[in-house]
Amino acid sequence: MGTASSTLQPADIGFPLPPCPDAPAAYTVSWPVRLGDTDGEERLRLDAIARYAMDIGYEQLLAAEDGHLHLAWLVRRTIIDVVRPIAFGENVTLRRWPSAMSNRWFTARISIESDRGGLIEAEQFLINVDPEAARPARMTDRFMEPMLAVTTEHRLRWQAALRPITPADDGEARPFPLRVTDVDRLGHVNNAVHWEAVEEGLAVHPELGKAPYRAIVEHVGAVMGADDVSIRTRRDAAGLDLQLEVDGTARTLARISRLD
Repeated sequence: MGTASSTLQPADIGFPLPPCPDAPAAYTVSWPVRLGDTDGEERLRLDAIARYAMDIGYEQLLAAEDGHLHLAWLVRRTIIDVVRPIAFGENVTLRRWPSAMSNRWFTARISIESDRGGLIEAEQFLINVDPEAARPARMTDRFMEPMLAVTTEHRLRWQAALRPITPADDGEARPFPLRVTDVDRLGHVNNAVHWEAVEEGLAVHPELGKAPYRAIVEHVGAVMGADDVSIRTRRDAAGLDLQLEVDGTARTLARISRLD
C-alpha cells in the first residue's frame, strides 16, 4: 500500500459545490431519464450524467452569443456529487451556469433535479481550444460577457485534485478494451467513456455508490481510439482510486468517496 502522501484526496474541492448566484443566469433544459441511461437497478449512471453535462453544454453553445466560435472544448475535470439518486422514468431539469473563469477556460456548474426529489450536482473545468492550433484559445468578449456578469472569480487557475496511483501503491490492473463507438470525430475517446471506467469500479465496490457520494475524473493525457488501455484500481478506507493507463502511464485519474 502507498503512503498517505500518495492517496488521492480531493481535499481542495469543497462540499457543497457553489450555488447559482442568480436564477436567470442558468441555462435550463428538461428531459426524461431513459432506459439506456440507467443500470440494472434503474439508477442513473455516472457516464450518463457526463453525457447530460456535455449535451446541455452543447445546447447552451447554440443559444449563446458567439457560441459558434467556441465549438471545441477540452474537459480537464468533472466532479459529480450524487446527493439523492435519480432513477429511470423520472423527469429531470438541468441548470447550467459559470462558477469561475479566466479568458481561456471556466468552470461550469450543472445541477440536475428530478420530479421525485433526486439531486445531482456537477462541475466541469472546461478549456476553450483552437482546433487548428490544438492549444487553449481566448474566448471572445461577447461570449464572456454573460459569464463575467455572474462570476466573481475571473483569474481561475488549474489546480489538480488527484494524483496518479504509483507502483508503491500496489494497485490492481486489468485490460480496459475500447470499442469503435468510444471514439469521437477527433480520434479521442469520448469523455463519457472514462466515466464507464468509474462505473466498473462501482460495480466491484457497490458500497461506495450509496448516496451521498462524490466521484471525480481528471484528465492528465489523451486516450486515443487505437490505444491499448488498462484500468488500475486501489481501495483505501476512504474510497476507491482508479486510473486509465496507456503503456503504463496514467492518462485519466478518478476517485470515488462517500460524502457522509
